[in-house]
Amino acid sequence: MMRLDDVLKRCGLVGTGGQAKIWIQDGQVRVNGEVETRRRKQLFLGDIVETMGQRVVLDESFFEC
Repeated sequence: MMRLDDVLKRCGLVGTGGQAKIWIQDGQVRVNGEVETRRRKQLFLGDIVETMGQRVVLDESFFEC
């Protein structure tokens, strides 16, 4: 599992945690089709994150370090 704000940073959709916080709190991020306003929301394999016209599906390779 991984937090939503960390997912946005890892994907390169935002440059900083502060930017992720703003986007999430402003309702600009969807998880599995629903607006998510909790930056510490835990995401799991198969979840879909959408923001600013970008879509990321969390597959096995996403969680490999």
